[in-house]
Amino acid sequence: LVQVVESGGGSVQAGGSLRLSCAASGYTYCRYDMSWYRQAPGKEREFVSAIESDGKATYADSVKGRFTISQDHAKNTVYLQMNSLKPEDTDMYFCKTNYCGLTYWGQGTQVTVSS
Repeated sequence: LVQVVESGGGSVQAGGSLRLSCAASGYTYCRYDMSWYRQAPGKEREFVSAIESDGKATYADSVKGRFTISQDHAKNTVYLQMNSLKPEDTDMYFCKTNYCGLTYWGQGTQVTVSS
């Protein structure tokens, strides 16, 4: 059973930084990719960033140059370093992993940026 757990959310002022972590467990033999999404109440979940097992990373235009995704294969953990945070980055951030043809989501971690 694959489980995904996010951590690292919190409250910061605009211009500040946070680092989110996403730890996955239950991987055995399939390749996998991991990604971050965010969602505000009443809105659709939107893509933030993704990283493939070979390290290839992609970003939403709204976070390019400010957010950096990285991974630690030994720990099955993906990080999202968020710098120069803006109030519009306030959302619940979710981690997703695609593994063996299935998709798994974490419970989310709240990020709040005040102006």
